[in-house]
Amino acid sequence: MKSSRAWLPRWLTSEHPFPWLLPVTSLLIVFGLYPVLYSLWLSFFKRNPATRKEKFLPSWNWNKLIEDDRVWDAVQVTLTYASIALFLQLALGLAIALLLDSDRKGFGVMRALMTLPLVVPPAVTGMMFLLMYDSSFGVISNSLYALNLLSPSAPILGTGSTALWGVIVADTWQWTPFMVLIMLAGLRALPREPFEAASIDGATALQSFWHLTLPMMSKIIALAVLIRGIDLFRIYDYVKVMTDSGPGTATETLTAYAGTVYFKSANFPYASAVALATLIVVLVTASVFIKIFKVRF
Repeated sequence: MKSSRAWLPRWLTSEHPFPWLLPVTSLLIVFGLYPVLYSLWLSFFKRNPATRKEKFLPSWNWNKLIEDDRVWDAVQVTLTYASIALFLQLALGLAIALLLDSDRKGFGVMRALMTLPLVVPPAVTGMMFLLMYDSSFGVISNSLYALNLLSPSAPILGTGSTALWGVIVADTWQWTPFMVLIMLAGLRALPREPFEAASIDGATALQSFWHLTLPMMSKIIALAVLIRGIDLFRIYDYVKVMTDSGPGTATETLTAYAGTVYFKSANFPYASAVALATLIVVLVTASVFIKIFKVRF
């Protein structure tokens, strides 16, 4: 009796990986590779804002990008934002993970609750903190005013020196649980024998953490830093919702600047150049980080 699948090509009925990789590969090409290539092609044109026509000048946007002071200011803001947020999220994530690394009753529920901020869309988180920072009724602002840490005349998101910190706090609240989950996975996978031997030898908890936990967790920490660092470098949602790059350009990141050029100035070629420059910086930085810390996936 002939098989009902005899009419199908052999590679489609065997264990050949191609039919299983084809859907994912197609999605990556359509939604990943094609937009990048199109942006690269678009960046080679100069747009005339008056006539709304584009002329092929390959070096125009790239030369403009290098000479644009606003781009370099955005780079500085992006690096500052990513560095501070990454440090806070890593430190808090590791500390909370150490506290939740227990099999006692109730800790499983607490670990599950840690994932709740991750399901909130970043734009919604930005709106939540925007309301909490409001100088009239915001709970965070009023608490800081009551403690004489801030003045009502200098609102958090309306002052250049505090606006970036306000956005960082929102980002940290939402993404610290992500770091907690990664750190917890690493801690739960550590062997117990070295810690038991260290305890017998009289090592304190701090000594065990410094000489055993951190060295054995180094690869996990490096992977978490890489993933979160890439995500932080392309931050856009919180900045757009909470400050719209203001006051002035105090919170304008590279992706926020690209969005401003694209949506407000309609200079699509230059916006593509800025976005591609961001991608290049991320790829180079990530490659160097992987090489130095020998991150393995």
